[in-house]
Amino acid sequence: MELAFTRQQAQHELTNIAAWWLTRSIDERHQGFVGEIDFYGEIVPQADKGIVQNSRILWFFSEAALAETDTIEQVKYQQAATNAFDYIVNYFNDPQDGGAFWQLDHRGQVINDKKQTYAQSFCIYAFCAYHQLTNNKQALILALDYFRLLEQHAKDSINGGYIEAYSRQWHVIDDVRLSEKDLNAPKSMNTHLHVLEAYSALHKVAPTSETEQALRYIIELFDDKIIDKTSFHLRLFFDLQWQDLSKTYSYGHDIEASWLLWEALDILGDAALTQQLKPSVLGLAEVCLAEGIGEHGQVGDEICLSSQHQEMKSAWWIQAEALVGFLNAYQLTADEKYLHACQVIWVFINRYHLDKVHGEWHWLSSLDHHHGDDIYKAGFWKGPYHNGRAMMEVCRLFTLIDAGTFAITTTNNRQDERYGEVDYEAS
Repeated sequence: MELAFTRQQAQHELTNIAAWWLTRSIDERHQGFVGEIDFYGEIVPQADKGIVQNSRILWFFSEAALAETDTIEQVKYQQAATNAFDYIVNYFNDPQDGGAFWQLDHRGQVINDKKQTYAQSFCIYAFCAYHQLTNNKQALILALDYFRLLEQHAKDSINGGYIEAYSRQWHVIDDVRLSEKDLNAPKSMNTHLHVLEAYSALHKVAPTSETEQALRYIIELFDDKIIDKTSFHLRLFFDLQWQDLSKTYSYGHDIEASWLLWEALDILGDAALTQQLKPSVLGLAEVCLAEGIGEHGQVGDEICLSSQHQEMKSAWWIQAEALVGFLNAYQLTADEKYLHACQVIWVFINRYHLDKVHGEWHWLSSLDHHHGDDIYKAGFWKGPYHNGRAMMEVCRLFTLIDAGTFAITTTNNRQDERYGEVDYEAS
């Protein structure tokens, strides 16, 4: 028997995630949070610290505190958020040229001072959450400062969109890659997705005509440049003139973008634009479900465009985002196929991603893990953001669903044969 996918189960797992990060990751020697915790839950004491991980920690504990109803736990989460905020301000924030440095050593010394647009966006996202929690004026000032830096330096005023990266002084650099696995292309879907996320958060907490214009602009970029409306996949990499350089489609990003776009549209509040984009929001979810599901019901990684080979390896973040994306699609359509997909993914997560011994989620599922693939539990690219956010979003969506709040009321009780039957144990 397997655990049912319910609000109560998501809340329970959210508590587990928060407790693990509170007890394992606080850096008692050098402030902030440790740079890495290995596959077995042991701290790597001299690991470098990245701004992506640290901003995601700040975002998570700020949002977890906002969502928490237990006063004692809420205080713990807020203290952790303040710890993360203070560390970013004191060590990652560049007081000279603005924005956040990319990488520090374990003592907090800058070792890579580039300004990656993706990272500045995560800081905006996190500062907004912390401001919403604490009403901290400095957090809002920083969010607005970083926003204006992106609008001033990263925005391509000729061709549109946002350039990937710059030097510390916001000068052009040759290597703009986000990571070694990415193409060295000046524009990417992934960076634009997190600009969208950041601008949504900023317009939610501090709406102005400036933030409204910027949020509308990034939404329309997705509609015009990034979503392939013949396939309902996202184009991943582009040259300056938006020529498509993609070699793959990413199932995980397709389903993540589906719900983040809907959130952005909801925050913007333009009914006409929402109706214009709704087919794309649902198209991304529907095609992901139709094409991207592996033999165990998990969402796969990607498909190679030249060979059409599907890589069905499961990373933790893909399954987390799929839970939200498919549940969001269910809330929008009342189509049972999306809810069933969530149930099967939840079973998959519990079987193959949750570490029942050392805690947290494995980067790769145990089906995909091989000797030597002992990827860290916490590190440069892994914080409590994807899985923690998923649990919070799932709770929010289930509240709407349990109240009978559907965008439409027609139901479809079809069960997709691709998944087979799964037994569930209600909590």
